[in-house]
Amino acid sequence: MPYFVLLTLIVTLFGVSATNSSSTAAEETRVFILDAKNLVKAKEQLQSNHPAVVSAFNKLIREADRVLTSGTLSVVQKELTPPSGNKHDYMSIAPYWWPNPNTPNGIPYVRRDGEINPERDQTSDRKRLDSIVQAVKTLSLGHFFTGQEKYAAQATKLLGVWFLESATKMNPNLRYAQAIPGRNNGRGAGIIETHNLPELIDAVGMLYESTSWEQRNQRALQDWFNAYLIWLLESPEGRAEAKAQNNHGSWYDVQVASYALFTGKNELAKKVLSEFPTKRIAKQIEPDGRQPRELERTQAWNYSLFNLEALFDAASIADKLGMDLWNYETQDKRGIRTALDWLLPFATGAKMWSYQQISTWQPEKLAPLLRRAALQYREMAYENALSKLPGVTVDQRFNLLYPKPVATGSSSSK
Repeated sequence: MPYFVLLTLIVTLFGVSATNSSSTAAEETRVFILDAKNLVKAKEQLQSNHPAVVSAFNKLIREADRVLTSGTLSVVQKELTPPSGNKHDYMSIAPYWWPNPNTPNGIPYVRRDGEINPERDQTSDRKRLDSIVQAVKTLSLGHFFTGQEKYAAQATKLLGVWFLESATKMNPNLRYAQAIPGRNNGRGAGIIETHNLPELIDAVGMLYESTSWEQRNQRALQDWFNAYLIWLLESPEGRAEAKAQNNHGSWYDVQVASYALFTGKNELAKKVLSEFPTKRIAKQIEPDGRQPRELERTQAWNYSLFNLEALFDAASIADKLGMDLWNYETQDKRGIRTALDWLLPFATGAKMWSYQQISTWQPEKLAPLLRRAALQYREMAYENALSKLPGVTVDQRFNLLYPKPVATGSSSSK
């Protein structure tokens, strides 16, 4: 996008003075994982033609333009019917369970940890739901950074079909998620498949200036998430997932806290996050920073990052409630930062990974967490480490969501 067009869009979005309205824009952008001030800062850097932000912005707009022409998705589009007989119920099969080679009909399925059965996306709603989340995130960011209503209108359309319209909406439960043929019709572990819905809620928060996303849409979506929150808290599946000791438990808490804030149940969010340090951080992280429950998996690197992302998200949500999980540390040094510091040398190549990782080794997956840590801890060592990771490009979206910090004399080291 030519710079003068970009500048016009930003001035239009901010009003006469971008600087004077920055705080207002941050206050009106209701996000729980993201930091509204970082988003506003990225807008200001676009105005200054900052290379990293401009590259990420240009890629975002290309992706948003593609999504404009994508069709809508719904749970009722699946060919199979859930045991309830209602296609509005979400349905999926467990990813790491395969047909039994020792039985004529392959039943009951057997587990092969870390190896995804292709049936998962051929027969379930999981891929559709993930596609909706990614599309709405892209469109909402497109609207936020340009003010163009076409992006918000498409996001509204996608959200309406999946969550709001009676003929196509998903029922607010995951009763039949991650079923294992021959063993069960669904299980609490399937709740992990909505772990990115808090990101969708943040995306909705970026539609605040849209004329397409009306208050009635907002209220209807809050009603949907309130019903889903109740199901998470009261159903046997939800109660089972709440007891999980690994990444499933972490993401359960992130979901409950996010949905609680979105639906105005701040005290519930505070309760969940006040218990998070002793219930999750202290029990999942060793004094040296290892996450043993994730390291026992066949995708040990990926799962260590996956759980750490949940811890980061919980800390980000807690920030909005005036609670500090970032710096929580037990007497023997178990904490979020300790877990990040343990993983870092493996990403940069200073140490060799000795745990199982049956899929491709991707150290660059740590990059977004490093940027978030650099901003949160005001530690440029995390930012400098990004240059040591292969595969990290300037147009990646985290450069737009978490704009690069500037080195100052106040940076501290641990």
